[in-house]
Amino acid sequence: MINNKANILIVDDEKGLRLGTKRLLEEEGYDVATAENGEEGIKLGTSKEFDVAVIDLKMPDIDGLDVLKEIKNVHPNTVCFIATAYASYDTAILATRIGAYGYIPKPFTPEEFCYQIEQGIKQRKLILDSERLKKEREENLFELASEKSRLNAIIKSINEGVLVINKNNEVVYYNYSALKFLNLPDLKIGENITGKLPDKICAIIQKIFSKEKILLKSYTVQTEVGANNELIVEAACTPVPQPDGTLAGVVITLGNITEFKKIEIIKSQFVSMVAHELKAPLAAIQGFLNIILNVSLNIDKEKEKDYLKRSVSRLKSLTDLVNDLLDISRMEIKTKQRELEDVMLADVVNSTLQFLELEAKKKNLTIEKQFEGNIPSIKADLNEITRMVTNLLSNACKYNVENGKIIISISVLQNYLQLVVKDTGVGLKAEEKTKLFSEFYRAKNERTRGISGTGLGLSIVKRIVDSYHGSINVESEYGVGTSFTIKLPINQN
Repeated sequence: MINNKANILIVDDEKGLRLGTKRLLEEEGYDVATAENGEEGIKLGTSKEFDVAVIDLKMPDIDGLDVLKEIKNVHPNTVCFIATAYASYDTAILATRIGAYGYIPKPFTPEEFCYQIEQGIKQRKLILDSERLKKEREENLFELASEKSRLNAIIKSINEGVLVINKNNEVVYYNYSALKFLNLPDLKIGENITGKLPDKICAIIQKIFSKEKILLKSYTVQTEVGANNELIVEAACTPVPQPDGTLAGVVITLGNITEFKKIEIIKSQFVSMVAHELKAPLAAIQGFLNIILNVSLNIDKEKEKDYLKRSVSRLKSLTDLVNDLLDISRMEIKTKQRELEDVMLADVVNSTLQFLELEAKKKNLTIEKQFEGNIPSIKADLNEITRMVTNLLSNACKYNVENGKIIISISVLQNYLQLVVKDTGVGLKAEEKTKLFSEFYRAKNERTRGISGTGLGLSIVKRIVDSYHGSINVESEYGVGTSFTIKLPINQN
């Protein structure tokens, strides 16, 4: 129970973070208990009811979601946060369903952490107050209105919209979030709500009212609100019975799911793009193989060999696409473990140039290196930096002209290591630059026809640069060439 000193539980396998947050919260006047793994966290969190629990998502023994589930099963009113650097849309949905109040993304500042704890304690107070009020007010829904001064502080702070109506479609209670989600300027207690709610919500309410027997279940519907349908709201309508079992009214809770819907649309578009990129080469391979297997066509050996070569080329492009997609997926959910070491950028460039030597010779490209002396190393994952450099230099070769030139420079600029890759290639048009780092985007013009690629290389480069808190910029002139500038912090701390 909340008193002058709230009880906080920290479950995290990182000793420094665990002890640091404990000391920080104790200085703020909280009682803090810690657990170094999931098993200990379950033991502590179920043996005593804490006001707030902060649980690490990834732990070596038990997953943070399992710890959350066990604690909420025993103490459902404990306000739980998931602390993680591996947040994703699916994980957030699952954690919310289990009972998490919110996410605390790592790394966080002391101010951010204390703010989240304060919000959790406020939510804990709201939950306990709400539980107490629920027990006191079960006989008549109109009693909610008479407790306005007491409930306003609670209802106003709830992000979800709440609207209560009786069997006559009269407003019994509401909060300001409900007005916003329903795009209503104002409501009055006792006012008839007929015609003011979206049609889909009205249909569910009438369905509840028309049933002879009350079914204590929620009916959910999604509807678009606003002049341009810019807000997508999910409404859950639940019948509220009187003590004698008859229907008293309906409580409607409203949630903003606009961002979730946008994510669903993005995911759907991404899947469609992937399917499109896979379909063309697979269809070509199938066509070539069908021709070879069709004995009635009686093709000669040279033709057969040519079709097989084309099939192998298409299969290689498919393999490259799958590998790029896997890399993007690992970066997105941060499951790929980094092996940080001292990386010399000049060494990575030199080894990559050796790898691309044959490709450069095919176009008779001149490669000029401008490396400053005493270039420091950076703490990074060698495979990631190699992938970044390989994509840049491969594009510089691929999109260059015959007898062209590539200039590679490495220098120190304040606290950053700067890598510049400049080519004399086909360049970009102004409208193409804005889409350059998008997945599957490839500049398509008369100069790039016949150049193969997945359209994911530069997207991967940007993700790698961003993950090291660096920056990437591009300057390009169509028909003249392109220059990429990457800055990576020398001191990762």
